[in-house]
Amino acid sequence: GGHTAMSVDGTWNVTMNTPMGAQAGTLTFATDGGTLTGTMSGPQGSLDLEDGTVDGDSLSWTVNMTSPMPIKVESTATVSGDEINGEAKLGAFGTATFSGTRA
Repeated sequence: GGHTAMSVDGTWNVTMNTPMGAQAGTLTFATDGGTLTGTMSGPQGSLDLEDGTVDGDSLSWTVNMTSPMPIKVESTATVSGDEINGEAKLGAFGTATFSGTRA
């Protein structure tokens, strides 16, 4: 024992590579045991993370986007130190990858 995973809590600057081009945004995480909450901010504004879970350095959550069209975005991510990498399923638009660093 004795090894403590670095907390994912805080703000992350991420770039998402979507079918519509790269989009910069921020993710804010707060963890409580295995529960992940927070927000995703970007060009469309700020959206709450829903159904968030955290297991070690693995994260998952969904976001219900309403603009520019209703899409349920299902995201998974892995945190390694001060870096985050993941992917987001954009409904009928396929999958976007994203990466970023701790703010």
